[in-house]
Amino acid sequence: MSDTARIQLPEKVSFIIHTIMEAGFEAYAVGGCVRDCLLGREPDDWDITTSAAPGQVKALFKRTIDTGIAHGTVTVMLEGEGFEVTTYRVDGAYEDSRHPKEVTFTASLTEDLRRRDFTINAMAYNEQAGLTDIFGGRKDIERKLIRCVGNPRERFGEDALRMMRAVRFSAQLGYDIEQETREAIKELAPNLRQISAERIQTELVKLALSRHPEKLRTAYETGITAVILPEFDACMETVQNHPHHCYTVGEHILKSMQEIKASRELRLAMLFHDIGKPVTLSQDKEGTHHFHGHPGVSEKMACDILHRLKFDNYTIDMVAKLVKYHDYDVEPEERSVRRAILKTGEKVFPCLFDVKQADIRAQSSYMRKEKEAKLEAVRRIYQHIMAQNQCISLKTLAVSGKDLIEEAGMKPGRELGQTLKKLLDMVVDDPSLNEKEILLKTLKEFQ
Repeated sequence: MSDTARIQLPEKVSFIIHTIMEAGFEAYAVGGCVRDCLLGREPDDWDITTSAAPGQVKALFKRTIDTGIAHGTVTVMLEGEGFEVTTYRVDGAYEDSRHPKEVTFTASLTEDLRRRDFTINAMAYNEQAGLTDIFGGRKDIERKLIRCVGNPRERFGEDALRMMRAVRFSAQLGYDIEQETREAIKELAPNLRQISAERIQTELVKLALSRHPEKLRTAYETGITAVILPEFDACMETVQNHPHHCYTVGEHILKSMQEIKASRELRLAMLFHDIGKPVTLSQDKEGTHHFHGHPGVSEKMACDILHRLKFDNYTIDMVAKLVKYHDYDVEPEERSVRRAILKTGEKVFPCLFDVKQADIRAQSSYMRKEKEAKLEAVRRIYQHIMAQNQCISLKTLAVSGKDLIEEAGMKPGRELGQTLKKLLDMVVDDPSLNEKEILLKTLKEFQ
């Protein structure tokens, strides 16, 4: 299939480009949308670049928004949908390893493409001129390479976050990083210290959710994680001399991330589930390694790292609980499973099946069949418990605090809460007791 056949401009994008061109200016779809079309993917959004100045763009359309007018960007609104239109520009000096101090508008598409990060993101297209590929992006797609436009040290010197973007694109596309580009990352990785935690977080999550989360190894090899996640470097350098393991802690983490579905909380849970192993390492007389207490240590470290990277409270809480309970042993017996649900939480417990399965698959083959059989037995029991609507939390308990106040004469307060928990404990042990009359009668025996 030809490049022209691969790139089908949406009607609104085509309208914007034609409107600008009919006014005597150049205009192209540019960047990631062109790349995605060549890869046979549906672009998430469409960016347009033009020789028209922002004021000239604004004059051509009924409704526009000045989203970044100082940097030449105007958003054109069509039927409630926004499209960013940016004037060709040349970036000035970068003083913070992130943003240019100033930009200069230019009439040259080549100069505009020259300032972009990677060749695969430096292509432009319109229906009149076809594909404009000055820096070999099409060829790099064929070679499956991430390569900087021009001098990689200049590109990374302008914007240090581009180093993480290189690894992230490598992970999303399954591409290698071109050698000179890779060497420049090794040299300039310390500059990532100047990038905000929020931006680091965004790229780390995209990498973790990619088709190849194991490419985090590249971030380690190029010195990126030494800056943004030094705890992971310690894992890559910690051997596990134990029958249940065949990888270093770090390689086990990478393998476990590959073995779990691309959910934000689940991938992050696998990234951090053994992050505390290096600091809990001990060795017995036979030379076997042990990591006693590592789930609790990993939970604490995960919380610290997630706070450092400015994650939201929900993500921190969910990931921390999955890390804490990833090694929690549950016997395939109804009472044990109900107890585990009560202990870990109704939302967390079902996620632990995926976490434990990924953990097992990232270990050695030693006793793998037995581990997986036990996990599956617990899963079947859990499904039965849920199908039976058995009581596993206060909200499904047959009595409420209001019942205890109105029918048992209890007063609001700490004792009321403790009594409800005691009744819940009974019901979790024996679901047949979860009837209002039985619980109220039992309550009288407590008093």
